[in-house]
Amino acid sequence: MTSEITWHKSTYSGGNGGDCVEVSEGATTHIRDTQHRAQAQLSVSGSEWNALLTALCSR
Repeated sequence: MTSEITWHKSTYSGGNGGDCVEVSEGATTHIRDTQHRAQAQLSVSGSEWNALLTALCSR
């Protein structure tokens, strides 16, 4: 059985259609550029994603 990745746009991307990222969060979090969806994506563990968000929010 193949699982489907469900993407959502970052709330920090804004609504201007410019520089945006999409993420699919879970045990493995996937990150991609909305302007280059067919190209490579970054995949990190859920704990690494949480650590990144925590570090960014504490700035």
